[in-house]
Amino acid sequence: MQKEVRRDIERKVACAQRAEVQESTEHSAELVVIVPTLYEADNLPELTRRIFAAVSKAFIATELLIVDDNSQDGTEEIVKQLANQYPIRLITRNFDRGLGTAVLYGIRRLRHDYVIVMDADLSHSPEDVPRLFQRLKEEADFVVGSRYVKGGSADAKWSSFRWLNSKVAVILARGLTDLKDPMAGFFGFRRSILANAPQLAPVGYKIALEILVKGNCRKVEEIPIAFSERTKGKSKLTLQQ
Repeated sequence: MQKEVRRDIERKVACAQRAEVQESTEHSAELVVIVPTLYEADNLPELTRRIFAAVSKAFIATELLIVDDNSQDGTEEIVKQLANQYPIRLITRNFDRGLGTAVLYGIRRLRHDYVIVMDADLSHSPEDVPRLFQRLKEEADFVVGSRYVKGGSADAKWSSFRWLNSKVAVILARGLTDLKDPMAGFFGFRRSILANAPQLAPVGYKIALEILVKGNCRKVEEIPIAFSERTKGKSKLTLQQ
């Protein structure tokens, strides 16, 4: 009985210590990178390694927040292992699945000044994170890693369905923004722009556009990136979305 009580106390102490470390990391980090995931466990080790290699080289104190839609594919175990080496946290949701709501769920649980959102499948280069952050810190309210500005590109292996989907989305966004890549999944913003914004209600993949418009962003920049096709896992993009 005493052993069980002792183990219970040790577990509670360990949990409290982890919570203190997470809180300390969040307060000391200037930037948080939010990555929504669904069946992306295989990509997380490389993604994490490359993100922290890039931000460490640029001397940016960063936390990585994985918001997972209850994938049950080993994501929890992998993040636990990575947390021994990197400031990374996992939030698992058991409801309301979707990329947009996952991003919003993460944003609501942050205190960081700057936020960058990117995909888990390595289609967005982690090495570009410091470039987006630098523009946010210097001047911009909102930045987009863009495939369609000068210097940007999309993988030659991109399917015709995904290319058409992207182009149609750009057309539909006209009138709301002049961005050339408004539905990009790689974007960053100052969290303060949401202080007086109307309630966000993201549907599908339009979370960047919604934050941009409802946040009433004045200083918006598109930064050219090279978009790569994923090598592991399957795309979640459907015609319905």
